[in-house]
Amino acid sequence: MLIYKVIELSSVTEETVETTLNEWSAKGWQYDGMQFAMRESSKRPAMAFVLFTRQRADRDGNP
Repeated sequence: MLIYKVIELSSVTEETVETTLNEWSAKGWQYDGMQFAMRESSKRPAMAFVLFTRQRADRDGNP
């Protein structure tokens, strides 16, 4: 069964994105994508949502 993890970044910088990708990948999650929330008054994103997936074992222990 595929499960999802969504991480919200309220500060979108190179460091916060890199740290989030490295941290959750090390925990066994696979990067699936990233969505940005933009401000009209700025070209920089106001927020980012980083998406991860992984397989969850079923009740019998099968992935």
